[in-house]
Amino acid sequence: MAPTVEPASATQLPPPPPPPHFIIVPLIAQGHTIPMVDFARLLADRGTRASLVVTPLNAARLRGVAEHAARTKLPLEIVELPFPTDVDGLPPGIENVDQVTDDAHFAPLFAALQKLAGPLEAYLRALAPRPSCIVSDWCNPWTAGVARSLGIPRLFFHGPSCFYSLCDLNAVDHGLHDRISAADDEQEKFVVPGVPVRVEVTRATAPGFLKEVGGAPERVRGGHAHGRRRGGEHVRGARGPVRGVLRGGAGETRVGARAVLPLQPGRRRRHCVAREQAGRPAERGGHRLARHDGRGLVVRGWAPQLAVLSHRAVRGFVTHCGWNSLLESVAHGVPVVTWPHFADQFLNERLAVDVLGVGVPVGVTAPVTIFDDENVPVTRRDIVRAVSALMDDGEEAEERRRAREYGEKARRAMEKGGSSYENLTQLIECFRQGRGKQRLD
Repeated sequence: MAPTVEPASATQLPPPPPPPHFIIVPLIAQGHTIPMVDFARLLADRGTRASLVVTPLNAARLRGVAEHAARTKLPLEIVELPFPTDVDGLPPGIENVDQVTDDAHFAPLFAALQKLAGPLEAYLRALAPRPSCIVSDWCNPWTAGVARSLGIPRLFFHGPSCFYSLCDLNAVDHGLHDRISAADDEQEKFVVPGVPVRVEVTRATAPGFLKEVGGAPERVRGGHAHGRRRGGEHVRGARGPVRGVLRGGAGETRVGARAVLPLQPGRRRRHCVAREQAGRPAERGGHRLARHDGRGLVVRGWAPQLAVLSHRAVRGFVTHCGWNSLLESVAHGVPVVTWPHFADQFLNERLAVDVLGVGVPVGVTAPVTIFDDENVPVTRRDIVRAVSALMDDGEEAEERRRAREYGEKARRAMEKGGSSYENLTQLIECFRQGRGKQRLD
């Protein structure tokens, strides 16, 4: 009997195209890496492929991310590129901003970073099919040349807040930067134009992202405050109730490791007063990882900030106003005491205090830098005043109520149908079936 041939089904469909593949290149600073890791997780959770490109030391810090992805079969991978070793002026072993101990090391560190362009391009050329898109930190402009060479769309991940960006853009458009630079008085006030609320800055507190310091653009170095004061995979965890007052030596308190200060005995014991450390060992201020009268902890190194903020006992958070920390505080419904240092942080303070109404300022009127953290004194009285204003009943209790409302709004935004969820959906759909390049062109 002759064999029969079955006709091909008219409904047979071609195999679906592979999911979009995002190449994510964070800056080598913890505060820049952490939000981009979160972004990569969100992409992978939605079924796309995400590849985080880092150097060996930074990959080691993300080992927990890689292990979780492997365990849960999440399409997220850590890609290691060799860190350049032939850069004059950069001590061996430095691969992250938080390892820098001398201002002179910033320029060679960023020179080394630009040398990653070649290894990145070689890695991407070997991929089949080519990735859908490169998403790089806004402080990694060298990735633009790689994207052009390969004909791959490139997006940049902008770390600061949209509020800061609006203020900075309006300041440039209206010539405010020039007027601020020409001011003789560091405390002369200038109003940022084109903003719905009154936003005042001074020459001392203006972001200064257009200046060049030490060979590295201030727009690059300014964001490192986040990396100095944020939690991440490399943490020393706190156990027990996240409650009490962190207390240390006596006298005037300054920015830096001395920021763990005593309040008056018996006061504020029911409140959690925390402040991100500047990335330096707490022992410099005489503190180690230890309990204080059973009511609190001094955490050395990267603190598990999200775990702290999500604890139900936390009633307030003392923050340097880095955007990561402020965003996490608001998202968890925690009001803040604001203690800005430099860069975008003073404008973030204005957002928290004047726009959102979820913060009370310590009263800092001058910036500090990474290696000059003891020149702006903040007294015990300043801290007591701000914490009392945040924690007591009365008008200031509104900060707590508003913080809870914004926390609920943040939760809804991340749910299916929420604004943040749908924005990510639109980004992913833009790159399905290769439409991303046409859309971006």
